[in-house]
Amino acid sequence: MHLTCTRHLAVAALGALLGYASPAASAAPTLRYTLAMPAPQTHYFEVDMQLDGFSKAYTDVKMPVWAPGSYLVREFAKNVEGFEATAGSEKLRTEKVSKNTWRVYHPKAKAFRVHYRVYAFELSVRTSFVDAAHGYVNGTSVFMYPAEGKMLPSTLEVKPAAGWSQVSTSLQPAGGTFTFRSSSYDELADSPIEIGNQKLYTFTANGTPHTVAMFGDPKVDEQRLTRDMQRVCEEAHKVVGQNPLNRYVFIVHNIDRGTGGLEHLFSTTLSVSRNAYSSEAGWKGFLGLVAHEYFHLWNVKRIRPVALGPFDYDQENYTRMLWVSEGGTEYFSNLIVQRAGFLSPDEYLGDLSNGITRVENTPGNKQQSAAESSFDAWIKYYRPNENSANTGISYYDKGEVIGAVLDLMIIQETKGQKHLDDVMRYLYDQYYTKLGRGFTDQEYQDAVAKVAGRRFDDFFRRYVYGTETLPYEQALGYAGLKLTITPAPATDVALGASISPAGGRQTVSSVQRDGSAWQGGLSVGDEILSLDGARLTDDPNKLLAGRAVGSEVKLLVARDGQIREIRFPLLAATTRRYRIERVANPTAEQQTALAKWLPVKGN
Repeated sequence: MHLTCTRHLAVAALGALLGYASPAASAAPTLRYTLAMPAPQTHYFEVDMQLDGFSKAYTDVKMPVWAPGSYLVREFAKNVEGFEATAGSEKLRTEKVSKNTWRVYHPKAKAFRVHYRVYAFELSVRTSFVDAAHGYVNGTSVFMYPAEGKMLPSTLEVKPAAGWSQVSTSLQPAGGTFTFRSSSYDELADSPIEIGNQKLYTFTANGTPHTVAMFGDPKVDEQRLTRDMQRVCEEAHKVVGQNPLNRYVFIVHNIDRGTGGLEHLFSTTLSVSRNAYSSEAGWKGFLGLVAHEYFHLWNVKRIRPVALGPFDYDQENYTRMLWVSEGGTEYFSNLIVQRAGFLSPDEYLGDLSNGITRVENTPGNKQQSAAESSFDAWIKYYRPNENSANTGISYYDKGEVIGAVLDLMIIQETKGQKHLDDVMRYLYDQYYTKLGRGFTDQEYQDAVAKVAGRRFDDFFRRYVYGTETLPYEQALGYAGLKLTITPAPATDVALGASISPAGGRQTVSSVQRDGSAWQGGLSVGDEILSLDGARLTDDPNKLLAGRAVGSEVKLLVARDGQIREIRFPLLAATTRRYRIERVANPTAEQQTALAKWLPVKGN
């Protein structure tokens, strides 16, 4: 009885907001979408919106500018064509009032129809696509919403192109063929749709039905696919220990070159190289992607920074916590694959060693903190240029190694009783379940302190909000491990520039901060014509072996249509190789810590 009364009050309030004054729940505004693709080879979706109960003189409808989970303003409105509105047979006046807002004037009509086309020819997990083979919809790039009715429930009818028989989505059925319902625009936008003749596989994990919709007809062992994905999903459930699902859908695009994945509340889209399943390395890479995007159903979609929902679809949603949301997810996804038995502890340590090597050999690691990298994702991470490695660090890479160090410190502080999993459980229980909101930066630090039994404020100040080198040796030592650092030989020299051969030309594509080329004035875009007077036909980095540190190199380059000579001394190579190794005789305490961190399957 209480739930029914609450719903009536909410509907009445929504009706008043939209200009419809009626206490009856049945008179609330309604919204219905129809999605069609009558000529898929032209790459257009046709969208109809039926709006009823909107009694103001006009209604604004909006197209989001970005897709949650991908932190870049993509201006989806640029792909909209043929926007029009009608009330019965009457054409209504419309005008575009901002880059992503259309105003529909309907002074005498409470019910009206909006129609538009969307050009969709970018097959990525963040965008939408349709061609003669299949259609894929990411909601924010196709569906508009009433500006004052984002929380309206809606129905969606999908009309597949001729010859297509499947529609895969996590949206709940609403009766009728390919008709679905959503509780709000947020749910509609967060439920991608695959349309075509995709193959469907199913499995159950933690009592929840899971569907795998595979486009691209890859050569894959169905039994192995569902068995191994099930193992990964069940292992992922153990981290938080709570199952918020009643269904889950994997949409998998098998294409020439995979591009990654994007998380959603009850689904994910994975873009995978169609040949990935043919090798052990490719298979483990696929399982790692499955683990990453699946773990996002907790970390980001439910355990989230305050900025990441409810979403403002008109502009950037800033947070300094992507090193947790994305980097932390990468950390846990690799642990999940190891815990599921697909990686041995030593194989996992090898992968983590590679991660440390990437971070510590990136010059930008000393210029940008993990928190700054998170905040600047909108203008830097998704818009890299030739200087990005010098000025910034990936919040994925840095967040992963921060997670490893922090996890080991929590294990040490609690004598092997707690670990970073317990922090995730606390955040889920406290903020998602009890408070129904995201957490602040400070509340994340408080959660770590509560689990560990002491505060780590200095750790966060120095290594998360600062750029000091993480205390790898200290943390690894807790688990009977050590970090071996192998520098480049003292006699090795490095040009400090990357070369891209194109059309027989050797062109500079990047210059490393403080390296030989940086100091000597070589620039991105320079075409190197000769080295020490000899015509250059190969990467100059290959020709410098054996040169003495401090010896001068003379380059003839073409820059902006002019020939220039550049001379500079060669500096010593500065790259280092990091490798995690076991100590010879670990103590009982160290063995306990290692077993807590990297349990062996079956133990």
